Amino acid sequence: MSIETNGRRISRDEVQAALAKMLGQGQEAVQAKLPAAAALAGAVVVVVLALAYWLGRRGGRRDSAVLEIRRL
Repeated sequence: MSIETNGRRISRDEVQAALAKMLGQGQEAVQAKLPAAAALAGAVVVVVLALAYWLGRRGGRRDSAVLEIRRL
């Protein structure tokens, strides 16, 4: 990507202004997507916890012994 400067030097202030403009646009895009990303992350956490609970109950039922206590 070539940039035409018409033979003049680019000042530090111009570079900083261009970067601030680019980063500002990126931050606006991130702020717009943040609620959806947070909701998706929350849903994934709930699903993972539910799956771990379900697998733990299943393993506990399979590995536990059945005890019968009789009163004499």
